[in-house]
Amino acid sequence: MSYAIIRTGGKQFPVSEGQTLRVPTIEAEEGKWVELEAMVVGEGKDAKFGGDAVVKASIVGHGKGDKVIVFKKKRRKQYKRKQGHRQGYTEIKIEKF
Repeated sequence: MSYAIIRTGGKQFPVSEGQTLRVPTIEAEEGKWVELEAMVVGEGKDAKFGGDAVVKASIVGHGKGDKVIVFKKKRRKQYKRKQGHRQGYTEIKIEKF
């Protein structure tokens, strides 16, 4: 089974055809195709590194991840700060290499 390593949103992800995964937000509409930069495509001795390798994926949907609570406190100083954050993501399905 061949695989690829793609780069998107400042992160790298190992993927294979037909796989669905969540990546940092991509500005595209649901159902559209996107081309992602591939660092490695193939398997074993047939692997291609860099170059103009491209992985095509379709956008399945957009959403927000679980809430992360950021809480800061300094003891005995009456200082407390609480803030929540939900990181956005795009769910994609890998179609072809």
